[in-house]
Amino acid sequence: MSDLIRRDPRAEWIARNRLHPLHAAMTAATGEVRGPSGLLRKNPHGVGFIGPNGIKRIDRLGGSAAAVGGRRGAAKAAQVVELPLHVVDAPDFYVVTVLDIVGGRLGSHDKDVLGQAHKLIRDSEGSGAVLAVVFGESKEEGFGLAGVDRLLQLDGSEYEGYSPEQRLAALVEVERNFAPRYWLFPDSINGGNELGCRLAARLGERPATQAWQVDTQQTLCRGAGGRTDITRATPRLLLLAEECAEPVDEARHEARVLEPCSVAQSLVRIQDRGQVAVDPNAIPLAEAEFILSAGNGIRDWDQFHQAAELLGATEGASRVVVDDGFMPRPRQVGASGTWVTARVYLAVGISGAIQHMQGIGQCDKVVAINLDAGCDMVKRADLSVIGDSHAVLQHLIELAQDYRLGAAENAA
Repeated sequence: MSDLIRRDPRAEWIARNRLHPLHAAMTAATGEVRGPSGLLRKNPHGVGFIGPNGIKRIDRLGGSAAAVGGRRGAAKAAQVVELPLHVVDAPDFYVVTVLDIVGGRLGSHDKDVLGQAHKLIRDSEGSGAVLAVVFGESKEEGFGLAGVDRLLQLDGSEYEGYSPEQRLAALVEVERNFAPRYWLFPDSINGGNELGCRLAARLGERPATQAWQVDTQQTLCRGAGGRTDITRATPRLLLLAEECAEPVDEARHEARVLEPCSVAQSLVRIQDRGQVAVDPNAIPLAEAEFILSAGNGIRDWDQFHQAAELLGATEGASRVVVDDGFMPRPRQVGASGTWVTARVYLAVGISGAIQHMQGIGQCDKVVAINLDAGCDMVKRADLSVIGDSHAVLQHLIELAQDYRLGAAENAA
C-alpha cells in the first residue's frame, strides 16, 4: 500500500456538521502529538473548531465546539474562588474615598481610587481602614470585593440630583467624626472634581489634582493637559486620575455598613432642573456612555437608526460597515477608528476583528447580538444574545416604546 496520507472527505464533512452523531469524536483531536523523534509537538489542526456557520475558528477555551458551552461554564465556575476575608476591627486611622457611583454602580475610576487607598495604607504605619462615602441610591453588591472596609451610604432625598452644598455638609461631618488621614476623590466630571475642590476650600487644604503616581512621601500629577508632570509632597486631599493604582483583587473586605451621621440641612443656592435633552449622535464616540454599534449583520438600517433613537444610544459601526458606505467614517469604532470607553457597548452583528476588539477594550459592559455563538465578540461580551439581529432589535424597539408610553401615562 502507498505510504501517502490521503484526505478523508467524509471525516471532514462530519467535522463540519455539528448535528452529526460522530461530530464530537471527529473534533476531539489532541492539541499535542508525539513526532517521529519522540518530541511533543503542537498539532496545528487540533487547536480550532467549526463554528455554527461552518467557519473554523481558534478555540481559546482549549476544547472542541461540542464542548465549548460546557468548558466555558466550567471556566467561569473555576474563576469563582472564595477570597480570604480582610477584617479591620479597630483601625488606627481612616482613608476616606468619596466615590462617583455613576448609575448606582462602581466604575473603573472608583475601583482605581479604592486601590490607591489601600496602597497608602500599606505604605503607612498602623492598621488603616478604607471608608467609602456613597451618595444617592446604590445598586452595587461588590463593595467588599472592591476593597471597602467601611461603607457610609447617604441616600436621602436631599442628596438626589445636583446637591453639592448638602454633600459638602455631610463630608464636613465625616471629617469631624473620623478625622481621616487622607481624602481621596476621583478627578472626574461626574462630581468628584467639584466636590473635592469644595471640601479642600472648606478645610483649607491645597489638593493635588490629576494625581496618578502617589505614595506617602510624594505625588506625581499631570499638568498642562497631560503634557508635563508636576512633583510635590503628598497632601492630605487628593483628586486622582484614572489608572492611578491597580484595583483590589486579592481579598474580600468587610464592607461594614455605618449608621449615617446627622447632617444639618444646608441652604440650597442652586436648583436642579434635571438633565438637558441632547441628541446622542451629537456626542463624540470617545465620550459616549452608551453606544449601539452596527456590523455586517445589519440589513435594515432604518430599524437600526430607530432603535438607537429610542434607546438613547450613540451610533457606532465596524470598519466593514463604514467601508461599504452605510455609516460615516467618524462613527467607526476600533484601533483604526475611535477608541471608546462607554459604560455599555451594544454590538449588533459584529463578529469581532482584532482591531475592533482593541477599540472597545476599556468599555465596562459589552452586550453582543450575533448568530455565531463562537465569534470573538460573543466571547468578549458580558451578555450575549444568539439570534437574528432584526428580530432582537425589533423586540428592543417594542420594549422601549412600551416603557416610554408607560412613563408618559404616569407623568400625566
